[in-house]
Amino acid sequence: MKKNIAVVMGGYSGEQEISLASGRVVSHHLNKDKFNVYPIIVDTDSWHYKDENQQIHLIDKSNFSLLLNGKSIEFDVVFNAIHGSPGEDGLLQAYFDLIGVKHTSCDFYQAALTFNKRDLLAVLAPLSIDIAPSYSLNKGDEIDTPAIVEKVGLPCFVKANKAGSSLGVLKVKEKTQIQAAITNAFHYDDEILIESFIDGREFSVGVCPLNDEIVALPITEIVTENEFFDYEAKYQGKAQEITPAKIEEPLRQKLAELSVFIYKKLKLKGFCRSEYIVKNNRVFLLEINTIPGLTAESIIPQQAISHGLSLEEFFESAIDQALKP
Repeated sequence: MKKNIAVVMGGYSGEQEISLASGRVVSHHLNKDKFNVYPIIVDTDSWHYKDENQQIHLIDKSNFSLLLNGKSIEFDVVFNAIHGSPGEDGLLQAYFDLIGVKHTSCDFYQAALTFNKRDLLAVLAPLSIDIAPSYSLNKGDEIDTPAIVEKVGLPCFVKANKAGSSLGVLKVKEKTQIQAAITNAFHYDDEILIESFIDGREFSVGVCPLNDEIVALPITEIVTENEFFDYEAKYQGKAQEITPAKIEEPLRQKLAELSVFIYKKLKLKGFCRSEYIVKNNRVFLLEINTIPGLTAESIIPQQAISHGLSLEEFFESAIDQALKP
């Protein structure tokens, strides 16, 4: 019997359109001979499914079911393709766990932790994982510009602490630019993180379970035309994403082993992508994405294809893992 799969997409953040693109790709590539696929839009107005006649059917949030033609549709697995809140920050994960619905993403604590860059780096720093010097602020805190510059130096990055797709991120080169960058970041979040600029090569490492083994996928090097890998570089073709990266084997192994170590240490699940800067063979962790982009042009699908998987096989592997007891 075919499994009912809900592909949730959209969300409440500025990453909504990117999530919709990811969700559409996942829905398209799932094998319709094996799965009944229901794309579910999650937004602040409603959670709903739109049928082939463009009629909208609301999700019953008491048990995440769908009423179609007088029949209740319950889902065997939810494929989570929501970037940002509520799909990447732990809210949906906690909800699904409470009502007993299986899903493809990590558990709610891990989602909340990894979504909070400041807290994630604080947890990983004692494990001898290199991170850039940083300075954090909450909305309403006094802004001590000299103290910021003394701690992180210039240039530096001012970023929203809980946001993805480089939303709310600016590279600051002069002390006089810090206040405006902080104001910009606070438009996206009530917490911000200010980090030292590390002038090195940028790499992205996807990790996921395949055949009951935690696997690091082929590594991607990111070479951007812009000041950094910002929104324009990510989604408007202003960067080269070289997969597999042209790097020496010792560095490839170091990045892969570190990514798998972090995945296991944090007890992550599903697809995750760790971002690094490497300078003088020293590896600095930037962040971890637990709901990475899933369009054909996104990094982790590129890595899966380089690994020898079709997108159909790759997405199905996440469902298979979620169905395991």
